[in-house]
Amino acid sequence: MPLVNFKAVADDLTTAWKSSVVGQIGAAKIKTLRMDEQPYEEETHDYNEGLLVVDGKLLLQVEQEQVVVEAGQMYLALAGTPHAVLPGSHGTLVIIDV
Repeated sequence: MPLVNFKAVADDLTTAWKSSVVGQIGAAKIKTLRMDEQPYEEETHDYNEGLLVVDGKLLLQVEQEQVVVEAGQMYLALAGTPHAVLPGSHGTLVIIDV
């Protein structure tokens, strides 16, 4: 699938917050998902994770700070950084795991 329409793939997913791998570049997996305004519990990874908002808005709690990621912006969650999704996040999210 050389051309990827992230929004169309995310819209076709039956479950919000369940990602679908759409490609891989080197060791980086590229995934997309649909956000549905529900929170997502805190998680920490042993790898860097790019959170790119295609449309909508992602509301994150990163340690003691609230971070708003708008469409066209990406938050880079560095390895070992706890982060949680706050209620109200909606739209299409692309996740790049390295």
